[in-house]
Amino acid sequence: MLDSLKFGFATRRVPLVLQTEAAECGLASLSMCASAHGLRIDLPTLRERFSLSAKGASLADLVRIAGLLQLNARPLRAELDHLPQLQTPCILHWDLNHFVVLVEVRRNVAVIHDPARGVRRLPMSEVSKHFTGIAMELVPAADFRPKVEKQHISLEQLLGRVTGLKRSLIQIFVLALALEGFMLLAPFFLQWVVDSVLVSADRDLLVTLGIGFGLLVLIQVATGAVRSWAVLYLSSTLNLQWLSNVFAHMMRLPVSWFEKRHTGDVMSRFNAIQHIQQTMTTSFIEAVLDGLLVMLTLGMMFVYSGTLSGIAIGCVAVYALLRWAFFRPLRDATEESIVHDAKRETHFLESLRGVQSIKLFNRQEDRQSQFMNRVVDAMNANLATRKLDLMFGVIHKLVFGLERIAVIWVGALLVMDHRFSVGMLFAFFAYKEQFAVRVSGLIDKLVELKMLRLQGERLADIVLSAPEAEVGGGRDVRERKVEPRLELQNVSFRYSDSEPDVLTDLSFSIEPGESVAIVGPSGCGKTTLLKLMLGIHVPQAGEMKVGGVPLHQLGLRAWRDMIGTVMQDDQLFAGSITDNICFFDAQPDPEWAEECAQLAAVHDEIVAMPMGYHTLIGDMGASISGGQKQRILLARALYKRPKILFLDEATSALDVDRERLVNQAIKQLELTRVIVAHRPETIASAGRVIVLKDGNVTQDLRSVNAASR
Repeated sequence: MLDSLKFGFATRRVPLVLQTEAAECGLASLSMCASAHGLRIDLPTLRERFSLSAKGASLADLVRIAGLLQLNARPLRAELDHLPQLQTPCILHWDLNHFVVLVEVRRNVAVIHDPARGVRRLPMSEVSKHFTGIAMELVPAADFRPKVEKQHISLEQLLGRVTGLKRSLIQIFVLALALEGFMLLAPFFLQWVVDSVLVSADRDLLVTLGIGFGLLVLIQVATGAVRSWAVLYLSSTLNLQWLSNVFAHMMRLPVSWFEKRHTGDVMSRFNAIQHIQQTMTTSFIEAVLDGLLVMLTLGMMFVYSGTLSGIAIGCVAVYALLRWAFFRPLRDATEESIVHDAKRETHFLESLRGVQSIKLFNRQEDRQSQFMNRVVDAMNANLATRKLDLMFGVIHKLVFGLERIAVIWVGALLVMDHRFSVGMLFAFFAYKEQFAVRVSGLIDKLVELKMLRLQGERLADIVLSAPEAEVGGGRDVRERKVEPRLELQNVSFRYSDSEPDVLTDLSFSIEPGESVAIVGPSGCGKTTLLKLMLGIHVPQAGEMKVGGVPLHQLGLRAWRDMIGTVMQDDQLFAGSITDNICFFDAQPDPEWAEECAQLAAVHDEIVAMPMGYHTLIGDMGASISGGQKQRILLARALYKRPKILFLDEATSALDVDRERLVNQAIKQLELTRVIVAHRPETIASAGRVIVLKDGNVTQDLRSVNAASR
């Protein structure tokens, strides 16, 4: 354990890893510490290898995962004064619900890598407010081997299938290349005018040169206009196809993926498409052309003078080294800025959704204060990137300003020594200015393209996440009339490898036409069981069969075509009542929609509204009551003509009489019903009751009277 002793050697370089999911600060902290010791493993790889629930990880979970990474973990209690003696980087327990990485303590200031906020430099007095006294040191085990385990991200994976991309890029490149060729000819006009026209006072030659280069300018402008139109066309085409591809993939992701992420962060990752697309259609092509033009102009410069060219190359080398030296701080600052902008957006959206609760609890000022704190965090992170950009601008002006003076100075000496003509100096200076502009632009664009990986990593969290398993048995299974009979065989489920089973070895069957109520105390696994039956969750053991066909063979799409659902947290969408009942069907059946509303006992209330079924509903179900919302959701489920109807507290907002009407209407339909409920009236409508407790079936009662007892 000699490695655990603190002898004052230099601190290892610790990368900043920001968490993606709401509760994966522990994995992000492990990623940072492992990378500091040589195991460069990224967060997606850790997430894939070690599943965690939305509740996060405990210290025991981190110790277990660290051991699997060949890192010896030493949890310990530490007072604030002991932090400088800890083996860094180490993990600190923070604010009772968070993990951060302590990088170093120097001059009573702790450098913290916070997976949720970025790099923080806090005085020890501020650390005392957050540190809970629990720390975990990490040192490599005897069998530890440094290696790289990172998710490979390719542009093809991010783009998906985009038609016409290569052809459009080639067209833009050819047009841009023509424009650069015209720019290379421009300095000759200046040289010929100075060395030939002015010296000999040849007016005819001046007219010829003026007309010739004037025509070149016209061609250059026309070519530039065509190129701009081609870029616009490519941007629009790429944007349309790319947005469609990513959104389609996102809609295929499992519900658990969305449950573990903040809304604003998902929006930020999706909007990364715009930044990547803009860089691809402009900066990428310009970088290629700048590189080509740099070589051509440099060749022309050497034709004129190797000495002056050497001065220009030396200044470019200085600028390039300075840009690359500050790349890591720029990347970290940019990532922090993006994350804080996403947090601000999440808080804003949450405030909009919860505005009624905020007002009823008189928390407007608190929400405003929290929002402004996030705005300040986002502005400070943005200021960090702006300061770096400002510094790069100052460096650029200083380096190339001194270069310009040096070139003019040495060039003037060459003219005075009769080794250069004045026209040659003017022409060289024109090429040198093109070279300076292009090479500095090339360096900046290379940095921008390297920064593109940051946006690519954020978008990859959507694109490279595995969609819901949709196997299915092909048309033969789908076209077969599958009997609505459900059978669960030895099903067990838990939310993560480190948590106990929520459901354990469940087995029961539900016959066609049966009405089954699943009851039990809160937290016993009723909703989890329902989500398993709907295919939202996948069991760790056992399987479910529909009409004797295993669910993975039937396929989720075919299964969900058979069922109708009303869940506790179901939502209505912005549109009319008819749109919502038909779920925005391209060819709606208004008569069937009205019949479904009648079955749900909401028809009379809809027609009493001024606009009837055309009444508009807000995106959060505004303008209607909770009971009306539940019954519209029920009508939406019935509109599908399902064979099996799943209801999770679907009538909890109704009065007893209204609920009785709804239950009687649904009973008339030839449906298999699976109901999760607490209310006796709802349970009494079922012909069979399954009682859950601690994840097990404790009673299976075929008699409603027995269930009521």
